[in-house]
Amino acid sequence: MALELKQVEQDGNCIVEAKGEIDLYSSPQLREAILKACKSTKQKVGVRLTEVAYMDSSGVATLVEGLQAAGGAASFLLLAPSQSVMKVLQLSRLDSVFTIVEQM
Repeated sequence: MALELKQVEQDGNCIVEAKGEIDLYSSPQLREAILKACKSTKQKVGVRLTEVAYMDSSGVATLVEGLQAAGGAASFLLLAPSQSVMKVLQLSRLDSVFTIVEQM
């Protein structure tokens, strides 16, 4: 399943909505979208992961890079991750590093 990305502005914040699978081949697309979002807003950047069916370690690395680019957990949010994404974050113990919320 290919990765579909959409960027949405909401109350001065930027949200990157991902749908599909995030793997070695699609994570560069996500990386580009997140870094673009970080440059385009002075507020918060959110990555909606509700419709992500699969994410591997390259996807996790992309999210960590986004966290660093945004300037930390207060500025970078993961929005409603799917069960499979949440499991990967928990296994890598990054669920306590990211700010994870249901909505922005």
